[in-house]
Amino acid sequence: MPPTKLAVHGISKIFAPRGKPPVQALSDASLSVSENELVVLLGPSGCGKSTLLQIAAGLVKPTSGRVVLDGEEIHRPGRKLGMVFQGYTSFPWLTVQQNVEYGMRLNGVSAADRRTRANEFIDLVRLTPFADAYPKQLSGGMKQRVAIARTLANDPAILLMDEPFGALDAETRWHMQELLLDILASSNTTIVLVTHDISEAIFLADRIYFMSSHPGRIREELVPAFKKGQRIASKEDMVSMPGYAEMEAQILHMMREESATGPAHV
Repeated sequence: MPPTKLAVHGISKIFAPRGKPPVQALSDASLSVSENELVVLLGPSGCGKSTLLQIAAGLVKPTSGRVVLDGEEIHRPGRKLGMVFQGYTSFPWLTVQQNVEYGMRLNGVSAADRRTRANEFIDLVRLTPFADAYPKQLSGGMKQRVAIARTLANDPAILLMDEPFGALDAETRWHMQELLLDILASSNTTIVLVTHDISEAIFLADRIYFMSSHPGRIREELVPAFKKGQRIASKEDMVSMPGYAEMEAQILHMMREESATGPAHV
């Protein structure tokens, strides 16, 4: 069994906006992530999965509980934590190469080492022909690949991804999902990814933590047993495998249950 990379212990979060009643977003949420594992946080809208990810990243302070990465408690953002958001975060005035080198330049990495490492990760996300292009010349999927390369180039201990493919069209989305699995295999990265897409969760995850409706708790830990411990190379291979449809139906049923008990959504 690989060692535990990230441990989330009893996280609760209460937001207390001025002049309004307090809102409990999370209640006693605990989970663990092993080295080189891809764990997905899945659940209905408003269940707190993005808040939990932001707490793990040190961006939001929990009301109670703690987050431990490689044996050290996380209190604030740091170099060990890489974050990829749904929105495109490249600097428009920098080329792909310059965007990927940006964080390393801030961290004092020499120009030669920056270029070598940036080239490595630009190649990993299949953008070498576009290294000198600017973000306005790239598609949405390419922009997200730049964000992933820039984050990985800073050598984070863990990659935290909040709906990273949510703004992409369906075809680009599944290409990006397959690319992410290739990156995971090539770079020995550990990933926690938030999504509300059931098919995406099953395809990508080694394990899924399904969260209950507001306030968010870990309702169930799910392992896609039909994969037999392997990562599937393509989505069409996965959807035809015995056991996939049953797992999708199980999660759909859980999602429907939580939607019925949680606050109304329009």
